[in-house]
Order: sequence, then C-alpha cells, then structure tokens
Amino acid sequence: MDMREVYVVAGSFAGFQLFFSCISPILSSNFSQGYGRLPPHKLNDWNSRLVSTIHALIVGLFCLYILWFDDAVNEDPVWGDPNIVKLNVGITCGYLFYDLVLLASNWSTMGDVFFVCHHLAALYAYGYVLSRGVLPYFANFRLISELSTPFVNQRWFFEALSYPRTHPLVVANGIAMAFVFFLVRIAVMPPYWAKVFSTFGTPAFERLGLGAQVAWIVSCICLDILNTIWMYKIARGCYKVIAGKLKGGKADSRKSNHINNHTD
Repeated sequence: MDMREVYVVAGSFAGFQLFFSCISPILSSNFSQGYGRLPPHKLNDWNSRLVSTIHALIVGLFCLYILWFDDAVNEDPVWGDPNIVKLNVGITCGYLFYDLVLLASNWSTMGDVFFVCHHLAALYAYGYVLSRGVLPYFANFRLISELSTPFVNQRWFFEALSYPRTHPLVVANGIAMAFVFFLVRIAVMPPYWAKVFSTFGTPAFERLGLGAQVAWIVSCICLDILNTIWMYKIARGCYKVIAGKLKGGKADSRKSNHINNHTD
C-alpha cells in the first residue's frame, strides 16, 4: 500500500471522528430542537448516523462519477488504473475503522453483530484493492450501495424525534428507502454477478491469485446475504407502515423495528 492510501485512510478516520465528536453536536443542536432532549446513548447514535450520512453521500456520489467517467476502470474491471478508485475505497476504509471503534466503545447500546460482519468483510476485500490495486471496477461498484444509507438513517431520526409512523414524511421516507435500497443493493446483483462471471477463466482473473479471488468472491457473497436480510426487514416494515396508513390506524413509534444501520 502506498503512503498516499495510508494518509487517505488515516485522514478519513480522523475526519469522521472529528465530525462525530465536535461538528455533529453543534450542527444538530442548531438545526434540531429535539436533539438536546435525547438521552446520552441516543445522542451517540444520532451523531454516528449523521456521520454515516455524510460518508454515504461523499462515497456514493464519487462512485457514480467513477462509473460514468473513469474509462480505464470500466474497460478493464480487474486490472484497470485504480488511482481514483483507491481514493474512494480509502475514504470508506477510514470510515469503517472509525465505525468499528465506535461500535466497540458503545457496544451495549449500539453493538450489532451484522454490522461488525459487514465491516470486516468489506475491509478484507478492500484491503486487496488498496494494497495491490486489483478489482477497481468491482470495488467501486459495491460502493453504490451507500446511496441507500441516508434514507435508512433518516428513518431513525424520525423515530428518535417521536414522529408517528403514519406521519406523511415518515411514510414517504419509508417508501423511498425501500425503493432505493432495492435499487442499489438488490437489483444490481444480477448485472454485478454477470460481470463477475464474465471474468472467470480469463488471464486477468488468473493473475489475481487464489487469495484475492477468495477475498473478492467470499466477501461479495457475505455482503449480498446481509443486504438480502436487511431488504426483507425493510420491506416488511414498509408494508406495515403503508397498511397502517391505508387503514387509518395509529402505530406506536416505540414498537418500530428500525434497522441499526451505520453504513451501507
């Protein structure tokens, strides 16, 4: 791994930690009256989700730029020039390290085994991208999933502020969340795996070696299983909200089965 990537990862880690500790509390206090009334453990969760949203927007939009304009990566998905992709992956790795530290230090209130598995699988695969510069197209393509994160976090914000589940804003966000989550995490699976299978047996694939091949395929399978589980939970929750809205029923926000999403 070049020192540039080390600096990006370290800078990302420090930047997101600074945003969590200093910037988010100030912004949240000024723009949301309900922030100051939250208990301490929810303040941590609030700040972490605001950081998560910022990370998702930076990385997600950067990902789309690369997919649309980085011809070197798109023409050679296994060994194309990884310089721009490494920057995006480095930002994400710094965020993942920050979030793992946050989860570990607040495990009793924020701990989630699914997210630890998600982060470790992602770091395992992205380590090969940063150290060897391989699979830039596929690494970047996986990051498109971050575009669903702001909607998931917004759902939690509404719940923390005691918005009823039948509130129009909550319903609209829930529908948008389910749609975007499906679009960027589930619907992309067939074209992604078709692209993966098209590389099998090629000289470029053989050059990767067994270690990189296993890291790539196994991590993708793990991430897609997690995404499918989360999609099921989101779809079930969305259905309950829409059904309750149509029936004119009142849902108790305290019974909401929200997704504890810090990233992805």
